[in-house]
Amino acid sequence: MTDDLDRKILHALQLDGRASFRAIGQVIGVSPQTVTRRYAHLRSTAALRILGRTQSFALGDEEWFLRVRCSPDTTVQVARALARHEETVWTHITSGGTEIVCTTRNPEGHESLLLRKLPKTPRVTSVTAHCLLYSYYGGPQNIVDKVRPLSPEQIDALTVAGGPPQPTRITETDRAILAVLYEDGRAGNQQLAAAAGCSQSTAQRRVAELRRAGVLYLDVDYDPRVLARSRLAMLWATVAPAHLEAAGNALAQHDEVSFAASTTGPTNLYAAVNCTDNRALHNYLTGPIATLPGLTQVESAPVARTLKRAGLLRSGDSS
Repeated sequence: MTDDLDRKILHALQLDGRASFRAIGQVIGVSPQTVTRRYAHLRSTAALRILGRTQSFALGDEEWFLRVRCSPDTTVQVARALARHEETVWTHITSGGTEIVCTTRNPEGHESLLLRKLPKTPRVTSVTAHCLLYSYYGGPQNIVDKVRPLSPEQIDALTVAGGPPQPTRITETDRAILAVLYEDGRAGNQQLAAAAGCSQSTAQRRVAELRRAGVLYLDVDYDPRVLARSRLAMLWATVAPAHLEAAGNALAQHDEVSFAASTTGPTNLYAAVNCTDNRALHNYLTGPIATLPGLTQVESAPVARTLKRAGLLRSGDSS
C-alpha cells in the first residue's frame, strides 16, 4: 500500500535520483528520517530502484524492438533465454502468452548477434524487428511526471538542468562510473571513484557533466501498482507519414503513455501504455487513440509477464 507521500518521494527521485534525503524532505515538507523510512519501504514493497541510464543517440547506439513468436509450450523458455541475453534491456511476454516482446541496444551499425541467431532457433516461428528512430516520450521522462504529485514549485526546486542529448565521446573513466550507476543510480562518490580509479571529486564532476550534457539521466523503476496502473499494454500503430510527427507528439501528451517512439518495420509508431484495468484500456483505445491524426490501424498487446525490466532480471527469472 502506498499513499500520496510515497508518490511525492517517487516523483522527487525521478526529478533527481541522486538528491539527498534531506534535500527531498525540505522540498516536500517532511524530515529526512521520514524520507529514509519511506524510501526503504518502497524498496522492499514496490521494488523501487534508482538506475543510471544513458541516451542511446548521445553514445551512438541503436535500440530495437523485437516481436518473437514461438510454439506456445516454449514461450516462457525462450523468453527466459532472451532475458538473460546481454543485448536485451526489457523482455515481456504479451498477448496471453503467445508472443515475446523485447528491446535491445547495440552500437549503431554493428550487427546484432541476437537478430542473426533468433530466426535460426527451432522453437521460434517468426520475428519482426523495429528500429527506434525518434522518441516522443520516455527516457528521462516517466509516467510519474504525468501524475504530478509534486507542485510546480517543488518540481522546479528538484529539477536538474540538462540540455538535449548530443553525440558525445566518453572516456574509460566515464564508462566505469556509468557501469556502477547502471546498477545503482544512488551509488556514492567513493564507490564511483573506486570503480573508475579516480578521485571522488573527479567522479562527482564527471557525473554532473554527463548529466548536464544530456548523456546521463537517473530513472526510477518500480511496480506500476504504486500509481494504480497495473494494466500494461503495448501498442503498434500505422500512421500516414505526413501525420507521424503530429501523432507522435499527441501520444506523448496522453496520461496513459509511458513511452512513445517512431520506428521502422511493418508499423511506424509504438507506445507503452499504463492503465488501471482492462476497461480503462478499452476506453483509451476507443477514445484518445482512435482520434490520432493519420491513424490507419492499431494493434494492442497486453503484457502478461515481465521477465527483464530496465536491463535487470526480475526475481525468479535469472536461472
